[in-house]
This record gives sequence, C-alpha cells and structure tokens, in this order.
Amino acid sequence: MPPTTTASSGQQPGKSGRKKGRRARLIVLVLVLALVGAVAYGGYWSVSTVRAAFPQTKGSIELAGLSGPVDVKRDSYGIPQIYASSDADLFMAQGYVQAQDRFYEMDVRRHMTSGRLSEMFGKGQVDDDEFLRTLGWDRVAKKEYDTKLSASTKKYLQAYAKGVNAYLQGKSGKDISLEYAALGFENDYKPEKWTPVDSVAWLKAMAWDLRGNMQDEIDRALMTSRLGPKQIADLYPEYPYSRNQAIVQEGQYNELTRTFEQNGSSQENGLSGTGTGTGTSSGGTGTSTSGTGTSTSGTATGTSASTSSSTASALQSQLSGLYNVLDDVPTAVGVNGQGIGSNSWVVAGSHTITGKPLLANDPHLSASLPSVWYQMGLHCRTVSSKCRYDVSGYTFAGMPGVVIGHNAKIAWGMTNSGVDVTDLYLEKLSGDGYLYDGTTKPFTAREETIKVAGGTSKKIVVRETNNGPLLSDRYNELVKVGKKATVDNAAPDRGDGYGVALRWTALDPGTSMDAVFAMDKASNWSEFREAAALFDVPSQNLVYADSENIGYTLPGRIPIRAKGDTGAIPAPGWDPKYAWTGKYIEQDELPYEYNPERGYIVTANQAVVDKDKYPYTLTTDWGYGTRSQRITDLIEQKIKGGGKISTDDMRQMQLDNSSEIAKLLVPKLLKIDVEDKDVRQAQELLEGWDYTQDADSAAAAYFNAVWRNILKLAFGNKLPKELRVKGQCLWVDPVNTVGPADEADKVRECGQRDADQAQPDGGDRWFEVVRKLMDDENSDWWKTPKGVGDRPAATNRDELFERAMIDARWELTAKLGKDIDTWSWGRLHRLFLKNQTLGIEGPGFLQYMLNRGPWKLSGGEATVNATGWNAAGGYGVVWVPSMRMVVNLGDLDKSKWINLTGASGHAYSAHYTDQTGKWVKGELLDWSFSDDAVDKSTTDSLVLKP
Repeated sequence: MPPTTTASSGQQPGKSGRKKGRRARLIVLVLVLALVGAVAYGGYWSVSTVRAAFPQTKGSIELAGLSGPVDVKRDSYGIPQIYASSDADLFMAQGYVQAQDRFYEMDVRRHMTSGRLSEMFGKGQVDDDEFLRTLGWDRVAKKEYDTKLSASTKKYLQAYAKGVNAYLQGKSGKDISLEYAALGFENDYKPEKWTPVDSVAWLKAMAWDLRGNMQDEIDRALMTSRLGPKQIADLYPEYPYSRNQAIVQEGQYNELTRTFEQNGSSQENGLSGTGTGTGTSSGGTGTSTSGTGTSTSGTATGTSASTSSSTASALQSQLSGLYNVLDDVPTAVGVNGQGIGSNSWVVAGSHTITGKPLLANDPHLSASLPSVWYQMGLHCRTVSSKCRYDVSGYTFAGMPGVVIGHNAKIAWGMTNSGVDVTDLYLEKLSGDGYLYDGTTKPFTAREETIKVAGGTSKKIVVRETNNGPLLSDRYNELVKVGKKATVDNAAPDRGDGYGVALRWTALDPGTSMDAVFAMDKASNWSEFREAAALFDVPSQNLVYADSENIGYTLPGRIPIRAKGDTGAIPAPGWDPKYAWTGKYIEQDELPYEYNPERGYIVTANQAVVDKDKYPYTLTTDWGYGTRSQRITDLIEQKIKGGGKISTDDMRQMQLDNSSEIAKLLVPKLLKIDVEDKDVRQAQELLEGWDYTQDADSAAAAYFNAVWRNILKLAFGNKLPKELRVKGQCLWVDPVNTVGPADEADKVRECGQRDADQAQPDGGDRWFEVVRKLMDDENSDWWKTPKGVGDRPAATNRDELFERAMIDARWELTAKLGKDIDTWSWGRLHRLFLKNQTLGIEGPGFLQYMLNRGPWKLSGGEATVNATGWNAAGGYGVVWVPSMRMVVNLGDLDKSKWINLTGASGHAYSAHYTDQTGKWVKGELLDWSFSDDAVDKSTTDSLVLKP
C-alpha cells in the first residue's frame, strides 16, 4: 500500500527560508514560461512537473514496517534530524528521508557501481559499464553482504532499503525528480527497488577515488618514452621529512622501531611489535634524506631488474590506453584519484579557550551538484540496547549511518592516507591463459550482459589472473605493443603484447560497512580503535577527540608484498617474487597516537611516519606536506604566542589562503630586471604582496599565471604527449633529451590528456621539484627554446623565470584585459557546479536548469583553503573543500558545519544550493545536536507513522 499523507505535500520552508523559497519559485516560473510550448523530445514541462518531486516536510506520512512513530525535524536549510525508538525505525526513516531529497543521485550511483549506466543513459555509457563490470564492485559488495558483514549491519541495511522503497512505492519517475522527467522524453526507464547491496557498493566507489598511487605508477611508466631515470627521479623527489612533519611523531610505531633497528630494515623480516600508543619519540619528525619518493636506483623509473627502461617504453600504448579508460570512469567522490586531499586536525583542551578539544575536517573532493555529502542527525529518543545511536554529521545519500561527525561522546574526522593498496601487473597472455612462475594458468572468466536504453544489449567476457581483473581487455591499445619496442632477457617474449591486471584490496570482501556503525556508537578511544580496525578499504587517516583526549589511528587493509617495494611501476605478473603474500599489516602494528605531548595532531595527506622509523612500506607516494605543515605552523604560532584556540580560530585556519610556492619564488622573481614596461608593471604587483590568494587579489592572479608558465616551460613541454593537455600540439625535443635540440630535429606531438588531469598539475609535488632545482641555476630543466614572436629562449633559471613573467603578462592580458587594475584571482579561479549527469551531457536548456555558478573563489592548489586547479589545463576550480566542520567537545551545540551545496538534489528546491554562498565566504552554520537546540532550530516537522 502506498504511503498515506496528511497535511499538504511539497516543501514548505520555515520563516528564515521563506525568501529563499519565494525566489526559487520565481525562478521556476520564469523558466517554465520560457519552456512551455517548446518541444523537447516530444514533450514540455509545467510548474507541476518541476515541483512534483519536492518532498513533504510537514504533517504526517504512514509507512508500513515502522514499529513506532519517527519524527523528522528540519532546520531552515532543510537539514534533517531524525528521532526514533528503535535502530530499525531510525535507519528505515533515514532511507526514506534521503530518498525524498536525493533519490536520483542515489539511483545514478548504484547504476555506476554496478556497471549499468547504459540502462539509464544509453549507448554512450557502454565503455564505462564494460570497465566497471570488469572491476566488479557490485559482485564484491554482494560477497561482503553475504559473508563478511555482521547480523546487525545487515539488519540496518535492510531497514534502510525498506525506507527507500517505501518512498518509491506508487511513484513514477516524474514524481521523483526533474531528471527522470527529462529521461522520460528519451526512454521508458523506471527506477527499481533499492537493495542492501546497493548501499554497500557505494563504499567501493569511494575507495576507487581514494585508491592511492595507481596514477603515479602509470605516469612514471609513460614518462620513460621521453625521459631517463634521473630525469624522472627529479620529478618525484624525496618526501621532505626534515621540513614537513609526519603525522605520527609520538606513539605506537616507536615500539616497532626498536625491533626494526635490531632486525634490519627489510619488510621481508615479518617484524611485529606490541606498542603502547603513548610513547614519546626522541626522533621527532626525523631527518631522513632518503625519503619515500622516487630513487635513482630505478624503483620508480622503469629501470629495475624486472622491468627495464626499454620494457617500460614498450608499454607506452598499453598504459596510455589504461589512462584513457581510468579517466573515463565516472567520478564518484573525487577526481579519479588525481590530486585528492583533505585537512583534518585536532587540538587538545590544554590549548583551547574552552579547555576541551576542538576537531576540524574538510575533505577535498571534486565539486558536484548536489554535494557528495548529506548532513543529518540520527537520534534514539532513549539510547539503550534497543536503540543505540545518537550521532550527527555527514553521510552519503544511499548509505545508512554517519561517515564523519560526532555522537554524544566522541568526534572524528578523515583524510585520505594515500597508502599503496593497488598494484598494476603486466601479464604475459596466450589463448590458454597467462604465464605465472613458468607455467600457463587458466583465466577465471565470466560473461556479463550490458543492457542499453534504446539499443541492443552487449555481452562481454571478464577475465582475471591471479593478480586480478584484466583491465587491458577493456581497451584495444592495452593489448598492443609498439612494433619497434624491445624487452630485456628477464621478461618473456612479448608475442601479441602484455596485458595489464589490477590487484586492489577493495576487490576483496571487507568490513567497512560494519566500521561505520561501530564508529557511530563508539563512546571512547578504545571502542573507536576497535571500530576503526573494521575500516579496511579505503585506508584513511582518522583523527579522534572526546571531552578529555585526542588521538589518531591509521586503519586499513595494507598488503605485505613478497618483494618489499612494488607499486612504484607496473610489476611483472609472471614473477612470483612480485606477488602479494596474502598477509596484511596487523592492526596493532599500524601507526597511531594518543594524547601526544605537543597537544595537537594534524593530518593533511602528508607522510604518516618517518620512513626510517617504521618497518613496513606504506607507500612511496605521499603528499608532500605543504598543507599539513602550514596548519602546524598556524597552531604553533597561536600556542607560542600564549593564545588559546577557539572554534572560530579553527575556521579561520581552514580558510588560510597562503601560497607556499609564492614565498619561495617571489623574492627571485622581483630580482629579475625586466625591460618590457608592461611586464614590469605586472611584476610590480608582487612587491609587498603577502602571498595570500584572495579572490580579489591581482597579485595572486599574476603570480599563479607565472607559476603556471614556469611549469609549462620547464617541465610540461618536455613531458610525453600522454601526460600533456589534449589538443596542445608542440614541436618538441627528441626522445630522452631535456636541453634544447636543433630546430631540424624537433618532432610535432599533440597532448592526449583532459585539461583537469594533465601534468604538471602544479600541486605540492611540483613545489618540491622546483625547490630542489632552485640552487641549480643551470639545470637542463631551466633551458627552453625561443617562443612565439619575440619570446626569448632560456639557458638558465632566471632567464626562464623572465620568460614565464612575459608569457604570464600576455596570457592575462588576453584573459582579463590589458589594464591590470581590473585583474583579480577570482576572475580566473571560478567554480561551476554541474549536475553530474544531465547537467554535463544533457541538452543545453536542461544544463541551464540543473547547473549553477560561477563563483569567484579564493585559495588555490596545496593551500589549506584547497580550491584546487590544474596548472597544465588552466585556472578553473577542479576540486574543493567539499564540506567544512569544527566540532567543539566542550559544547557540541557550539559546533559548526557547512556543505558545498545543500540538502536537496531537486533543482529549484530552496535547498539546492542554499549553503553555497556561505561556503564561498568561508562561513559556517550552527550545528544543533541536543534536543533543545534541535527544537529551537526546527522549522519543518514531519511524523512518519506505522
């Protein structure tokens, strides 16, 4: 029986939301008047079509399956707080409410995770579906549900699915969202029932976007076509342990260090340690000069014993094809593994004005509309064995529980750890199988049928080796090897080419869904650590606070490899020495800290531990610690100045726009004698600049243009075409040269990579590259030929810098005008919010209806306020702080939060992007938690009745 309702349906904002609601309705009317009578795929929309899917937020609704009434209280931003008397009712209501606001988004996500996008969007998605079917996320999710998850987790997932399906009952597509109405013009697609596995599979999509260093593996191998081992090593420098502190400086790993030092540094020793979690490190942040980056021994450059430089060169077509496939996979929560970062830190009560800890978090993900996050509270009226949750925070639409946030006792935040949990394997294939340890092994194979809206179904065969699915089966270039390429004696004859397989922890069933519920109800450090141990994929840095304590723990299923440092480049799948052992680092051996003496913990994707003080290889591709060290410096400045840190201080730190690379380069740029008066005028913008990248700053605009041109001249033009921007054609030096070549020897090559994925992207790895080269003024990297017109050639660092200043001046003249008084960083650095399906691929008028923006943003790449941009592709915003929160453990009702967009996924809802304006300004909303605070902030109340 369909749910029955009393009171009016349709969204009804409270007093503070009425103006927003009226404005939204006016926009709807204007657009509908423009559309009425205009035929689009044979139909037209009316006001009722646009508003039909708005959720009922007042009155009551009867839902079969509830054991008692559930209250849904929404504030003026439409953020729901749910109150129930049993766990099952709580999560059923969560499913219902999220479906009210976001079902279209949920439906697209589950079709993505199961490789069924073609069922919704037609033949244009077949290639994506083939790749996603090969990964088999939904198959792994089903195994997790059937064999790994606890009985209580299954019960919650079932309750959540029941709530979603209660919402769907009796509704047609146009009753659910505007997007379905649009899809209805082209096909007769009908949403199907939600299942528990649909929720579990979403964690696989999250893991994919946070998968670690797979892209670095591909890029390093691709570089070998034009660069030698030393040159590639220049572009992957060591992590600067002596300058940028690791996360864990005091704590458990020091116990392992003793064993490490006694037994040697080889991972094969199988070391273990007990650890106390509270020890004090005498090593501090370490002074390693060996780092974890690319070494000149060839580990990361394609010159190891197993895979020579010539072998790596033979793989250019395969790996280029693999990149293209990976790049086409729909972005779930990030930029397909590129440049993803986050900030999270916690400060002990000894350093705060309340005397209680403060915890901040802002995950950096690609901008999407609606935001990937959904804010809500889940409250048991009385916490007991029957109803165990009282938690509030950020979750994903389509998944029960809260992923990041706080309950009545503890708070937690997450950043991506970046640990290496993926390896690409080269496979010697034949008609009978694949080569392993001198023997041909049979493939594991399955047939998949891809249904296509408005088209013919397609069948594919998915093949797997002992190392995982063959990604190369999904792209023809991956099975071709250059005719002139050679392989060394250690490798088998290439025959028709090598395949490429993926080994990844997320392709094995796990328990991350259990971890979500366990964290939501944890009440102390011990329970939190036990919960975190279940969070196996993706591996995250978890920061913790309760009213008296702070902590950090690194969970995750991190493999121990037979040959300690695989993962830098694709490994030889035929050699058992490079296979995973089936063993993983024990949870008690993973780094953690609890109440460190310094009184704070900062995580921002930097190294977790000093490489020389920990026995296991976590990764060779950390972030380089620019953001984390800036946060650390801001905290230290406050502490050493005798001040105490407030909630607003934490917010201000999140908004820090300081450019660390500008601090390094600007003093050098100002010393250069520039003859051109127009370029000199632009150079003068940098005089007295405080290195802050505000949206209205002309100096920030010019500096970032100079930085972009330095990278392009010194590195970008010397990279292989597979890494450069698509369509960017250059006459470049011959292979394996860095310095200028004779004009007659130049070759023409056009870039092949999307603008937001190309290199050099300008992130803090490139900060470190340039920093390392600054004292070598005559490095070949600084040499570049003469440019267009009178753009001079460069033979040293300062000449290249002068050329970059000239190029930047005329680039900004073209983009912003000749008058530098009109320049501003925000005019270049803009955020567009796009609906992730029809807002990108739909007809123009529909994109206009669904998309929003632009906004002019402050911040930049590798700043704390990380509004990321790709220097190879342009200045537009690629990824952002997807939400911001500050939790006050002294008074939870004084905590603050904000989302990138809004609670609703319905275009023209008052809550579609009602938080974006405040987000742009760096403002935070009040975050009510207690019953009294929630009641005071409530504007709409809905009762769900049995």
